[in-house]
Amino acid sequence: MSTTSVISIRPLDPVEDAELIHPWVTHPKAAFWLMQDAKLQDVEREYMAIAAHPHHDAFIGLVDGEPAFLMERYDPARVELVGLYEAQPGDVGMHFLVAPSDTPVHGFTRRVITAVLRELFADPATARVVVEPDVRNKAVHALNEAVGFVPLREIRKPEKTALLSFCTRAQFETAVGASV
Repeated sequence: MSTTSVISIRPLDPVEDAELIHPWVTHPKAAFWLMQDAKLQDVEREYMAIAAHPHHDAFIGLVDGEPAFLMERYDPARVELVGLYEAQPGDVGMHFLVAPSDTPVHGFTRRVITAVLRELFADPATARVVVEPDVRNKAVHALNEAVGFVPLREIRKPEKTALLSFCTRAQFETAVGASV
């Protein structure tokens, strides 16, 4: 992906896109996605549940028109983090997963997370983005820090111990050197 590549984001269609994302979420590099043993029907069912949820959305990220990443947006006061921290108005939860590649491109994942945050902050109601990656996922912690996230504390979720981290619009703009 060149620096002139066009990144766009579209809603995920659980039926149409399950076959596309199944190998992404079950790939060994997606171990922290916790879907390693998922069958195609499991992925379709999971994303149908997300599509039906009023406070959780999923999207496919495209680079020059080709599917390249998965993004989820959720209301952390109602999904994922209920009761685990004091949610504030304007908090938006986020997950993202880059499609596996046989030919990794240096800086690609950072461009993806930057595009994801730009998309989230494009909504003026978004005050800060909240993430809760597994504490063992050191690569994503470094990536999050590079785009402005600040860790608050570890939290215990049913499926993992997570590092609760936040990124305000100002932190993001300072980290990437541009306004959104």
